[in-house]
Order: sequence, then structure tokens, then C-alpha cells
Amino acid sequence: MSAYKTDQYHIVHRGREFHFVSYEARQANVRTGEEAMPATWFLMSEGKRWPVIAQVPDQTPELLIAALTRWLDQTIFAARRA
Repeated sequence: MSAYKTDQYHIVHRGREFHFVSYEARQANVRTGEEAMPATWFLMSEGKRWPVIAQVPDQTPELLIAALTRWLDQTIFAARRA
């Protein structure tokens, strides 16, 4: 039984709300070809999820929100400017 606790944050940035959820690390699965993945924060939208950044143990909420906001600027909003 896993002791992992899923966490989530709703962040309002540039007038839009974003929902992030943490997921437990997973082992590689040779049978399906899935690679191992560390505990990761995912962006949730329209019933889908996209990996964002690795989860850092004991990271303060302020540093996490700054990292998620930086990812939004570099990934979501940078793509809109291109």
C-alpha cells in the first residue's frame, strides 16, 4: 500500500485559472513500453493531463507556485506569442 498523498493547486495567472495535480512516481513497464517517471505535477484540463515538473519533496508552497507559474510563462503563454 502506498503512502503517497496526491496534492493539488488552483493557480490564477494572467487572468486564467489552472489546475495542477501531483501524481505518484511510477516504475517502467517493459511490457507496455512506458518509461519510469518521478513524482510529477500535471496540468489538468478538459479531462486530460499533461506532465509539467517533477515534484520536489518538502518544497514550500511559495516555491512550488513560482515554479508552476514559470512553467506556464515558458510553455503555455510563450506558445501563444509565437
